[in-house]
Amino acid sequence: MISVVVPIYGCEKCLNELYERVNKTMSSIPMNYELILVNDASPDDAWPTIQQLHQKDPRVKGINLSRNFGQHHAITAGLDHTHGDWVVVMDCDLQDQPEDIKKLYEKALEGYDVVFGSRVERQDYALKRLTSKLFYKVYDYLTERSSDHTIANFSISRKKVIESFRQMREQNRLFPLFIQWMGYKSTRIPVNHSQREHGKSSYNLKKLISLATDVIISQSNKPLRLSIQFGFTISLVSFLYGVYLIFKRLMLEHHVPGWTSVMVSIYFIGGLVFFNFGVLGLYIGKVFNETKGRPLYIISETTKDVE
Repeated sequence: MISVVVPIYGCEKCLNELYERVNKTMSSIPMNYELILVNDASPDDAWPTIQQLHQKDPRVKGINLSRNFGQHHAITAGLDHTHGDWVVVMDCDLQDQPEDIKKLYEKALEGYDVVFGSRVERQDYALKRLTSKLFYKVYDYLTERSSDHTIANFSISRKKVIESFRQMREQNRLFPLFIQWMGYKSTRIPVNHSQREHGKSSYNLKKLISLATDVIISQSNKPLRLSIQFGFTISLVSFLYGVYLIFKRLMLEHHVPGWTSVMVSIYFIGGLVFFNFGVLGLYIGKVFNETKGRPLYIISETTKDVE
């Protein structure tokens, strides 16, 4: 069996077409399949549409979350209820082409545990492409890893990979990075990436920055090390500047007014202290959230046959 997991938010108009295209693609693969649609509190009529699709075809299974938990928590909810030997994860807006599932599956049969779809020519707006590249560059620098900004959620994984993913219960989640971190044998193939025809992405610039901050802090402690190094550098510069002022005062008999240098130093060092406290506070806040032990998602209702 192949399980296809799709988080749903703001794309109710795509669901019927999504089902038809997934069904057509899966009919060309000699395996059973299930289509798990996870409604992440979509503001439209997504849940009634999912229920209608389930009544039409029992292979369509629906999970309705109690509120909006976020895309990657919704993906986790779907993955926790899969039964397939292979699991496909894709977005609901049809920018990921369902027809490429067959290409991913055929490539996986060559002996790979994970195959990602590489969006060589992304059809997103320029700002989103730019922020995506910037995020991965910063992420790679802080985690000392090498990532691919053309890779997103669209992928196929063996059952053992998904079972390993289920063991990772951090609140701060990013599906493709978790999968890559595991180290299973993986590859990528180029896939088509279409323009979004219905609705708009829920990831505005503010949410993208928030997501990037959460992921980087949850995956790396390098910002703490950098803040220590930066603080040490500023202290060294301040010390050398102090030696310079003493030299001018004693050797050159030049009177230093003092007020400007003192005030600038106070404000500068004060700003650094607050900056370092802020970085430390982010880490403490994330630790606090993890220690609460709250569930990653809460299911309000499901269609039949969801276990």
